[in-house]
This record gives sequence, structure tokens and C-alpha cells, in this order.
Amino acid sequence: MAEAPTKKTRLEPWDDHNQDLVSLVHPQDWKNPAPKPRYNLVVVGAGTAGLVCAAGAAGLGAKVALVERDFLGGDCLNFGCVPSKALLRAARAAAAVRGAGEFGVRVSGDVQVDFAAVMERMRRLRAAIAPNDSAQRFRDLGVDVFLGQGRFTGPHTLEVGGAHLDFAKAVIATGARAAAPAMEGFESLRWLSNETVFSLTELPRRLAVIGAGPIGCELAQAFARFGSEVLLFESPRGILPREDRDAAAVVRGALLRDGVQIMNCGKDLKGSSADGGRIRLRAADGGCDETVDEVLVAAGRTPNVDGLGLDEAGVAYTGKGVQVDDRLRTSNPDIFAAGDVCSSYQFTHAADFMARTVLRNALFGGRARASALTIPWCTYTSPELARVGLTEAEAAAKGIAVETFTRELSHVDRAVLDGSTEGFVRVHVRKGSGKIVGATVVADNAGDLIAEISLAMTNNLGLDRIASTIHPYPTRAEAIRQVGDAYNRGRLTPLVRWLFGKWLAWSLRKRG
Repeated sequence: MAEAPTKKTRLEPWDDHNQDLVSLVHPQDWKNPAPKPRYNLVVVGAGTAGLVCAAGAAGLGAKVALVERDFLGGDCLNFGCVPSKALLRAARAAAAVRGAGEFGVRVSGDVQVDFAAVMERMRRLRAAIAPNDSAQRFRDLGVDVFLGQGRFTGPHTLEVGGAHLDFAKAVIATGARAAAPAMEGFESLRWLSNETVFSLTELPRRLAVIGAGPIGCELAQAFARFGSEVLLFESPRGILPREDRDAAAVVRGALLRDGVQIMNCGKDLKGSSADGGRIRLRAADGGCDETVDEVLVAAGRTPNVDGLGLDEAGVAYTGKGVQVDDRLRTSNPDIFAAGDVCSSYQFTHAADFMARTVLRNALFGGRARASALTIPWCTYTSPELARVGLTEAEAAAKGIAVETFTRELSHVDRAVLDGSTEGFVRVHVRKGSGKIVGATVVADNAGDLIAEISLAMTNNLGLDRIASTIHPYPTRAEAIRQVGDAYNRGRLTPLVRWLFGKWLAWSLRKRG
């Protein structure tokens, strides 16, 4: 068997699937090309933003260099969206079998989850998806792919592996990584992050998840469904603190039903070693004292700005990442940034569209604004929680008066028939108009449903236009149209109703 590569991040176990993956996204025998005299665009980082920039620029005829120190595909392919959703799908399957009795389907005996098989499936599917992000594919697209640590040596130069790249424009797309826990005792403990949790081959009997944001909630629920005893440590603001509180409450209830224990002592935790290689977690106020087999830390992200030579390039940055203007330019007007390294919207699809903004502005002198992007997002728990735009509280904080319309799934026929009535569709419009300023959807397929509202917001279509759009029956998407109907009914003021009544009475007399 081939030796695993020595890299910043190791992929374990070193089986056929992970070997296939590495052969695509960081080939051990890769030879960097001879650099061209000058590049239209040098892209540093080959996650989603970097790959979109490189492929898009090359497709437009630009001379492009792509620099990656680790794995092409970034977090999304290797340690984020792809592996996590494979696990969540397996967890949903386990939950569906356990709940089959509700539909008259009898399953005898206990449901057994083969965790090793779940993880093997994830690795197999991840490797199958990887060719789209591979070094060879980008070479075939005409991109010069350099594997190694890139470092700026001046405002228009970058060094990688002894090669010197001269550029007209550059993009920093180095992403972010899991933040180390700022808690006493953790500096000497082993702990899991999104970069290491997918290397597990045995199911932890008792798992602590620190951080109740999207990653923490998703994986806490998944591991509970697999059979782990899961302790989810939330902050004083509760789970999913950025979301509508009613929506977060629905997700909280679902987590509790799946057996997740939600601990409200997530502040000032201390960690220490315990017998048998286990880990002890204690709250400073004595509110909890728990011993677990593994700790997954999902409490924040740290931008990857170290070792890039940003000072030499004249690029300003802080601990929160590279500083950019609304056109995604850094303090060096010839260097741009996109994705998690510069944005609070740390989502694959946000990085994708930020990269498209960079291409227009960097290569063609465009004036596209990142603030003009309508960016939805989704937490893939069961049920899912998706949002776009403002919540009611955020609108109030901005001084925007809104009207809010909510449709509970318990009144939507398809949700009733599917036995999944938890959740709702909630849309906020500017008071006195149908202009949508935000929406939240909690449903089994909320991530799909929110796209309709995002489309409407992007194209300035009001809630009344959604109401006039025929939706198939029966679907959960009908809930969105029904919200539109509620908005239209609200426009029927007493005066308008009186006028309609007069008209209808007159029409009867006329016919008589």
C-alpha cells in the first residue's frame, strides 16, 4: 500500500477511497509547470472560490495560475459539505426506518447502524465526486496548477515551490479552518474538528459537541441517530443564534426527540484528561461535569491568512480575515479576495458567486458589488432550517417596518400526508408593499424551498407575484404560495371590500 502523504491535513484511514481522492486533488507525483512570463490572474487557494475563479478566467481566455498548498476542492469537498451530507443522509435513513411504524410499516428488532460502513460509503462517494475538482481537470482547462505554499513577495509577484509568478491581478481564496477552542485545558487535549471527524471509523459511545451553530447541530443530530450519546453544548444565546427564534425552537425540539442532550453550560468550559483516554468537561460555575469519549469542536472559524506574505503584497488583514471593499478589492487594488477568507457568509454557494463578482471586476474593470448578492443558506438538520435576507428582529434593528406572513406546515396537505408537519414558511415584506426583505423556512426540504424566495428577491418579484404563480398540488412548496395568498387577503381593506360589494349588488340588479 502506498504511503500516506505528509501534509498539513491527513486523510485517514489510508484506504483505496482516500488514495483515489488524494491522487486527484493533490497527486503525489505532480510536477509544477514552468511559470509563464506573466499571468492575467493568479489564484491562491483551490477551494470553491478559487476553483470558480480559475475555471472562469481560463474559459474567458486569460492566462491563469492556481496555487494550492493542500487539497484542491478545499473544505467543501474534503472536510465540509460533501462528507457531512453523506453522513446526514445515512442518519436520515436510520431515523426513517425507526419511524416506519407510523406509516404501517413494521420493522422487527432493533435498527443497527454499521458506522464503519457509513463512513466507507462517505469516502467512496467523496472520491467519486472529486474528479470535478482535480488537478488534472484544471490543467486540461488551460490552468497552470502549482501545488505548494504560495507566498506574495511583492504587490505583483508570488513565489511557490521556488517558482516566481508575475501577475496583473490576483485573488486570495484561501478559506478558513476550524477555530481552536479558547478554553482552559484544551491546548493539551485531542479534539475533533470538521477536518478530522470524517476520519472516524468507530462510533464514539459518548460524544460532546461544543458549539450549537449549523455544523454542531447537524453532526450532533446525525451521531445521535447513529447511536452515540450526544451532549450538545450551546451558548447563552441558544442553538442557531443567528436564526429566527421560532425556527430554532423547532430544530431544538427535533434534536431533543432524537436523543441529543442540550447543555446550557457551554460558557467557560474546562477540559482535562480522564481515565481510558477519555475527556472530562467541567463548567467553571459547576453547572456540569461530564466525561466523554470524543469532543467535536464546532465553535467558529479562523481565516487562513498566515504564511501568505500579505504584508509584502500590501494587503490589509485582521484576525477576522482579509479586508475588502464592496467590489472585493483588497488594499492592493490589483489583488482581490473571495470566500471564507474575507466574508461572514461562509457557505460554498456564497464563495461561488463572490468569485463570479471578482472575475467581472478583476478582469474587465467591472463594478459589481458583493452587497448586491442575495445569499440564502440552510442548516441541514431534520427538519432543515433555511433563510434568506432579514429576520423580523434584524429588520427592526435597521429601522425597516415589515409585515410578516406565516404558514404552518400543519396546514399544508403534503406535509400532513408525509407525516412531517413540524415547521413553517415565514416571509417578511416591507410594510405597505409586497417587496420581500427576508424569509425563513423550516421543513424537511427547506433548502430547496428557499430558492423560490431567493429568486423572487433577486429579481424584485413581490409576494403578490408568488401568489399568482401556479404550484403543483400536493407539494410543500404550496406553503409559499399560500403565504402569498395571505398577503393578498391583507390588501382587501374594508373600503375595497365595500366597493366590491357595491359592484356585485349593482351587477345583480342590472341583470334583473
